[in-house]
Amino acid sequence: MTSSTLRRSAFAFALGLTTAGLAGAQPPAAQPPAAGTEPAPAAIRAKQVLGTKVSIQGNISIGTVEDIVFSDAGQVEYLIVNNDNKLVTVPWSAATFNFEKQTAVVNLTPAQFKVIPTFTVTTYPAFFAPTYRADVYKVYGLTPGQLRRLDRRVDRIDRP
Repeated sequence: MTSSTLRRSAFAFALGLTTAGLAGAQPPAAQPPAAGTEPAPAAIRAKQVLGTKVSIQGNISIGTVEDIVFSDAGQVEYLIVNNDNKLVTVPWSAATFNFEKQTAVVNLTPAQFKVIPTFTVTTYPAFFAPTYRADVYKVYGLTPGQLRRLDRRVDRIDRP
């Protein structure tokens, strides 16, 4: 037998065992949080964020969330806010959300907002360039955290 045939046979056997073991399995019952512990954080879904109306100090609307930018590690890094067809990068940590009302507030004055660099769909910035990250976070009075990089490994399966 070739090594690829052995691998496929082992995979099929393992899959059969897993499937057989799961056939009668019941999902575990949800357990209430233990006394004195905090409940698990609520899940936030992208559709709760996209389309969110964003405002700044003075309840001034600056647009809606059009896109979300994730880091290589899968962390939400930025919101992209559409302001009259000009796009604005907002660090995720700069926005305070009310998901029920689908609104977010960014703690900026109108004068601060006027000087934020904008871009268009044809001129996206290099979101993770060190100077761009530092400059964007500085506008919002924040310091960017360290980016975590994941090395993604793709295992090749030998095919006959």
